[in-house]
Amino acid sequence: MFAVLLRHADHIRRFTIRDEGPGGWLVLEETEGGVVRRAQYDDWHRVERARAAFDVTAESLLSQGWEQA
Repeated sequence: MFAVLLRHADHIRRFTIRDEGPGGWLVLEETEGGVVRRAQYDDWHRVERARAAFDVTAESLLSQGWEQA
C-alpha cells in the first residue's frame, strides 16, 4: 500500500503502511537496527497522519543526502 526505502552509506530507513484486512493497517518505521515504530490502526485518519509524518521525515532525509532505493 505504501513503502519507501531510503539509503545513506550503510544506513537504511524503511517506512511501510500495509493493509491488514479486518485488523486495520500496520504502520512500520524500520532502520538497519530493527523496528523503530510499529503501530496497528483501525482508524483511517490515524493512518493518514502516520503517512504525513513519514512524508515529512522522508523529505527531510532526502534533503540531507539520503537516496531512495
